[in-house]
Amino acid sequence: MESSRETKAKKIMKDSKIICCKLYISESRNTSALEAIERASRIDPEAVIVNKFQDRPYNRVRYTLVSYLVHDVSAGITYSPMRQTLLSMVEAAFAAINLETHSGTHPRIGVVDHIGFHPLAHATLEDAAQLAKLVASDIGNGLQVPVFLYEAAHPNGKALDEIRRQLGYYRPNHMGNQWAGWDFPEILPERPDVGPAHVTRARGITVIGASPWVYTYNVPVMSTDVPTVRRIARMVSGRGGGLPTVQTLALVHGDDSTEIACMLLDPSTVGADRLQSQVELIAAEEGLEVEKGYFTDISQDMMLERYTKLVSSG
Repeated sequence: MESSRETKAKKIMKDSKIICCKLYISESRNTSALEAIERASRIDPEAVIVNKFQDRPYNRVRYTLVSYLVHDVSAGITYSPMRQTLLSMVEAAFAAINLETHSGTHPRIGVVDHIGFHPLAHATLEDAAQLAKLVASDIGNGLQVPVFLYEAAHPNGKALDEIRRQLGYYRPNHMGNQWAGWDFPEILPERPDVGPAHVTRARGITVIGASPWVYTYNVPVMSTDVPTVRRIARMVSGRGGGLPTVQTLALVHGDDSTEIACMLLDPSTVGADRLQSQVELIAAEEGLEVEKGYFTDISQDMMLERYTKLVSSG
């Protein structure tokens, strides 16, 4: 016999707009900090973590959350259990992590570095953007952390990589290929979209936005010759004249490899197989070995399946 929770989960999936959020936090080595953040996520059984990607060399973790969203047009109210869950996790992250003592081989500008929203079942990009702007207000105005908005959450649709370039996100500040501490002005030269222009060094900056589905795919190149791998990464990217709708970043990963971290902005145009082949082709010309790449997150169908199961059993 079907339980009341299973019935409710099926009703949510059938009738509700479902939203995905990817929360990127600058920490993966401090187990107690991650445990505190995960405890903070358990305040509402209908907003759940469906996946976690933790990378020790990068010292970065990504939590993938799923929940429903309700929008009352007449009252102008948008509600999602995810909003309070995210605020709880963000507060826990700020309490447990100090950006000034953080280091890793992945760029970052904040403890809560990036929050991205994507529509899943029955939801639209505008739904995701509305929730993104509410969360931005909670963090920017409520917690007094500067927030920059991107894509559908930004009034002019400003791209995420454009904002990051303006903020100096991609420039390592330690040993040529690492990011350590806080290395930006405390008074920002450009006014953030939400929150103060003054940065607290321990917390940094947060970027928040909404976009169509993006796939992240990392390709390990078995070399520590970072300049050469950076050149390969640029040749593969759309910005470098390579594959359209592909963004890349070469990052040191462990003692013997450099990863090409890729964002597939339109997987129907350029997918992982084509990207993998192109990296292998160019790397072979440099005499470098390439391992099979990997997606850093699960599929949309798997997210919905896990969400239904977790809400049913929670």
